[in-house]
Amino acid sequence: MKHTETARWYFGWNIVAASSLLTLLTVGMRLGIGPFFLPMVEDLGFSRSLLAGIVAIGMLFYGIGMPLGGYLVARRGTRFVLLLGAAIVLGSTIWAIYARTPLGFLLSFGVFLSIGLAFTSPVTVTPLISRWFSRQRGMALFFLSTGSMAGIAVVTPVLTASIDAFNWQMTLLGFALIFVVVTVPLAIFVMREDAPVHADLLPEQRAAAAAKPASKEVQLTFSQAICTAPFWMICLGLFTCGYSMNLLGTHGMPMLMDHGFDASTSAMGIGLIGVVAIFSTLALGRLADIIPRRYILAAIYFLRGLGFFALMIVGTHFELYAAAAIGGLVWAGSIAMSSAILADIYGVRLVGFLYGWAYFSHQIGATISSWLGGWGYETYGTHWIAFGSTGILLILAALLSLRLPAGR
Repeated sequence: MKHTETARWYFGWNIVAASSLLTLLTVGMRLGIGPFFLPMVEDLGFSRSLLAGIVAIGMLFYGIGMPLGGYLVARRGTRFVLLLGAAIVLGSTIWAIYARTPLGFLLSFGVFLSIGLAFTSPVTVTPLISRWFSRQRGMALFFLSTGSMAGIAVVTPVLTASIDAFNWQMTLLGFALIFVVVTVPLAIFVMREDAPVHADLLPEQRAAAAAKPASKEVQLTFSQAICTAPFWMICLGLFTCGYSMNLLGTHGMPMLMDHGFDASTSAMGIGLIGVVAIFSTLALGRLADIIPRRYILAAIYFLRGLGFFALMIVGTHFELYAAAAIGGLVWAGSIAMSSAILADIYGVRLVGFLYGWAYFSHQIGATISSWLGGWGYETYGTHWIAFGSTGILLILAALLSLRLPAGR
């Protein structure tokens, strides 16, 4: 297998690099709706609430597309799902730029574009990376989180500049064309299913594995796996992850401004979280292959929960930036850790489908917190309902994560 491994370079890292690039584009577009919002409202004549509803439904279908993508990966392979997702993204984009009715825009931009992006999301490449990596699985999957954070940091300003220079239609079409140009060759030439038998184990580890008597391993079906406690622990943790991430992304700046910070300072505080997260994922990735992963996941949830309480009580610029920097250290690791733990417990055969359904719970949490942040403040005049509940849920998720098994 000369193409899979050389003395100098392990081919699995090519797959990680390609997957991180795809994640940058996918997550950057899915979470980069902000620059499009007002131009779409003005051009289409929709109310803000109508377009916000379409975006919310799109986020839900992004979650629905995850388990479907995981199922197709198990049935047809990674390459097929990536190419199908790219085709759906291009087709739905062309439909969206010509759609003028709420229903047409809902179906094109809200439903089908979200499904296409879900098919090219981390859930599609996670099973492949899990097969190619055993010894360094945690670090490999953490690079997808780095791609996510880079997507938020890079794609959003690029989209903003493009809309200012052209319009939202040309920007959306340009993104789709670039997306296809990048995705198709990566899917065809980089995404290889034939991982080595012992993945990235060192020579002495391979020898030990070969000498070890083969043990008869119990192979769970999907229906059996979803009836086990660890799967639901992961789901509840990811629900809390989505709850917290979407709340901060949607209501973080308004909350800080309501507490006396100006718009620029509030934006810098929120942005600092993403910048720090890009670099922290690299360190967490190394730790994930040294320290038991459930401990790292518990620490991520616990520190993030404390960060939400801290953001509610900061009163100076220094306190805000300090809280943001500390929060950024653990902002992007929970998804990578959850997928790695799923692979550890259930094996790579089921990880795509299980991760897809677990990520759906992430999107349910995101939808609820988006609504609760606005409703809680309008009804009671305080952000403590949304942000306080997030801190409590994250600490509970940390305690739950400590009960996850270390292996199968």
